Amino acid sequence: MYDYLLHQKIKSALLKFRVGKEEDDLSFYSRLIANASTIKSLYDELYRQHPAAVPQFDLLIETLTSAHKKRKPALKKTDAIKAEKGNWFLSNEITGMSLYVDQFCGNLTNLGEKLDYFDTLGVNFLHLMPLFESPAGESDGGYAVADFRKINPRFGTLDDLIVVQQKMSTAGMYLMTDIVLNHTSRLQEWAMKAKEGDKHYQDYFYMFDDRTMPDIFEQTMPDIFPETAAGNFTYVPECHKWVMTVFHNYQWDLNFSNPAVLVEMLDIVLFYANLGVDVLRIDAPAFIWKEPGTTCQNLPKAHTLLRLLKQCVQVASPGMALLGEAIVAPKEIMQYFGTGNFVAKECDFAYNATQMALQWDALATGDTRVMLAAQHELLKKPYGTSWLTYTRCHDDIGLGYDDYMIQQAGFDPYQHRKFLKDFYSGNTPGSTATGALFSVNPKTQDARISGTLASLCGLEKAIANNNENEISTAINRIIVMQAASFFIGGLPMLFYGDEVGYTNDYSYLSNPAKSYDNRWMHRPIIDWDKNSKAEVEGTIEHRIFSATQQMISLRKKLPVLADYSNLTWLSPYNIHVAGFLRQVEDNRLFCFFNFKNEVMYVDWQVVKEKGNPPVMLYDHWNKKDYIVGRDKEYLIVEPYSFCLLEAVK
Repeated sequence: MYDYLLHQKIKSALLKFRVGKEEDDLSFYSRLIANASTIKSLYDELYRQHPAAVPQFDLLIETLTSAHKKRKPALKKTDAIKAEKGNWFLSNEITGMSLYVDQFCGNLTNLGEKLDYFDTLGVNFLHLMPLFESPAGESDGGYAVADFRKINPRFGTLDDLIVVQQKMSTAGMYLMTDIVLNHTSRLQEWAMKAKEGDKHYQDYFYMFDDRTMPDIFEQTMPDIFPETAAGNFTYVPECHKWVMTVFHNYQWDLNFSNPAVLVEMLDIVLFYANLGVDVLRIDAPAFIWKEPGTTCQNLPKAHTLLRLLKQCVQVASPGMALLGEAIVAPKEIMQYFGTGNFVAKECDFAYNATQMALQWDALATGDTRVMLAAQHELLKKPYGTSWLTYTRCHDDIGLGYDDYMIQQAGFDPYQHRKFLKDFYSGNTPGSTATGALFSVNPKTQDARISGTLASLCGLEKAIANNNENEISTAINRIIVMQAASFFIGGLPMLFYGDEVGYTNDYSYLSNPAKSYDNRWMHRPIIDWDKNSKAEVEGTIEHRIFSATQQMISLRKKLPVLADYSNLTWLSPYNIHVAGFLRQVEDNRLFCFFNFKNEVMYVDWQVVKEKGNPPVMLYDHWNKKDYIVGRDKEYLIVEPYSFCLLEAVK
């Protein structure tokens, strides 16, 4: 629909930034015209009543136009290539790794010299954990940002990041970085000016003269870190005000009900896009809109805001995808892919945190019924979006699936969760895990779990016991956990160190800036002598590294594993084995994962129920042919093992 005033604003911005008749300018103009009405509608939904709505919208259009003009020709060319592919990020040929640059190799310059390591493994997508300047001692792992445009000096400089990105691009690798939208460090420029009494910047935050409004908010807002950061407001003596601090008292929540905050943060989003970022990870999007009388989480206008950002990114940097880091219940997570007219038009990616936690559930219990009870929700993910799938990340492991899913599997929810927490913290007789509870709520006893993949799978205890059988079993657990997340659909994301079996790193206890947060036990400092053992056949490192290599290679080899929303769960003929089908047209891959330390038997009937029954199957993992047996004959799956069975006849 033609909107004269809107198009005049666009014309003014184009003239101001001298957008002309070059091909890329015409493409930008087409995208802007195509999306302008939607951008305006979403903006008005948020800010129509705000006194600064009109001038800030004008500035938003100028911000998009300026970002386009600043975008390098190489990035515009990449945008066009990605557009031709369509949903480029759904590919089975992309495998990622998440890492802290300083913990991994010291700094960005060193990282540029490590690209061969990733190539050898098969990883071609890197998530670099927060890089931008944050204060020592109160950085929250880099998520308390003091300068959104300056690299923390301990990593290097912005020029160093640009060099790494260019090397990665030349090597055919993708880059993901974080944008911390919800809050800033109290030492960030806007916060410092607010502290000095500048009313303009005080309006960038939720700041109040007394406890009246904070107390109203507190009535319905939960504590995120009840052990270390109780309450959601902090008194600021310099300006005699209370400021909202949902996470830690040094992280001030940004007030997105002010359109100036939106435009400022959009400019930073597009600044990151123009550094060559392929996927931007939006930290804590569930919290970005606040209203009294609510939990201030997952509110409708948070989704409106994300949709607006997505539309703007599509216009100015269409090659960049967005990941919403919303670690919420299964029903809630689907909202972040978009609903109604915005299905698949909000976040391109979300973490499949539910499936990750369900795999840990299955590993502890040897029972897949809770996992199966959750799948009807997870299968609602719309086509054109994808999961980041993983077994371990920098964060804790929460048990965020619903009670009814546990009850449907025949367990008592409270006792079941208690068992899992006790099992992974090593407080259950017979537990092989070495982990710790994180953020225990003294009122509810709710808690999450810390520990590396290897330690939670039993490798730490096995090495301490010097027991080769236990070591082999632990390695098998690691591999089956990774395999389930690699082949279920989405972009698999390794956490650094897991590819060679790092156990818990307790050195964090001697660092006052980290000792209060036991999640640092699963954020190891890489010992490159240990990693070099991956080249020595027979070592623990080699056994895990080579298995990971093989899984990545297989995934790249099999197009059916691209995320075409082509996942069908199979009938549970054995409650200890999870099975699903990945299918594109006549190409079928039956995947089975044994989560129990016993040989399991799966009735061949399971592969006969989905379409034309196959006669012959080839197991890509075990390199073995099968003739499909009659009913009451069985596929045999070894303890903590898996099969990838392609129908060949």
